[in-house]
Amino acid sequence: RLMLPPAFRSSGDLLADRRYDYAMAAKADGDLVAAADLLAQALEIAPRWAAGWFALGETERARGATEAAAAAFRQAITCDADDAMGAGLMLARLGLNPPGSAMSTGYVTALYDDYAPRFERSLREGLTYRGPEMLRDAVARACAAIGRSPHFDRMLDLGCGTGLAGEVFGAFCGQIDGVDLSARMVEQARRKGVYRSLSVGDLQSFLAGRADASADLVVAADVFIYCADLAPIMGDIGRVLPRGGLSAFTVETHDGDDVILGDALRYAHGEPAVRAALAEGGLTPLVFEPAAIRQEAGRPVPGWAVVAGKA
Repeated sequence: RLMLPPAFRSSGDLLADRRYDYAMAAKADGDLVAAADLLAQALEIAPRWAAGWFALGETERARGATEAAAAAFRQAITCDADDAMGAGLMLARLGLNPPGSAMSTGYVTALYDDYAPRFERSLREGLTYRGPEMLRDAVARACAAIGRSPHFDRMLDLGCGTGLAGEVFGAFCGQIDGVDLSARMVEQARRKGVYRSLSVGDLQSFLAGRADASADLVVAADVFIYCADLAPIMGDIGRVLPRGGLSAFTVETHDGDDVILGDALRYAHGEPAVRAALAEGGLTPLVFEPAAIRQEAGRPVPGWAVVAGKA
């Protein structure tokens, strides 16, 4: 399961780190009061330690002390403006931060930098992830339905990760350019030798740097789970596609209409929200079907596989 926390980050002070270790042991034993007290002691030694404040917030939240948890999470953000630990997400889960502004790029970058070495094995074997294959098959069906060739000269792979989508779509695309927030993930993708170019950065900046009508296919496999508002992204995708160009992506979904931040700290988009975002980009759905994006705890995660065309 892909969620918090990222790998442990030392305070730089042995005494504070030791208090943290004792606190985590107490927490594991169910003694949350002792854990909170030990973390408070650690933070007296290292008051600018974001990971310590985050751990205190988690502990206070676990024992139902919402105000104390919120104060600790806010202090974690004060100590680390990039919010690599994801304290903003925890505030959103407490109902104290707008869900749409909660997920920092620092959090996603840290998460995947930590995860990169074991990413593919975990995703493919542990979560039975087949997002790229789902999208390839959906694109092939969309092409057959509109009478166009399934070959694309120029593909953009948004949130390319280790290059799984690049490998799957490689036989259908003349050249592929990819982008990902995590440098360590891009490093893995580069080794596959299927990309013309790879960039480290956020997908909206990447798209902003592309010329109008410069790509025939834009793919985002399991990426929009980290994006609350899809409308601006679809607007950018619509701009870089020519008439007849396609966009293919997966999203997690839920029974409601809007966007929610789920228990696993990923965004789930209701069907109306996805369709409205497509309309913003001038994109028409060609395939819009339920898709079990991955398994978690032995259960399929509900989602949509979407292929949309630029009219």
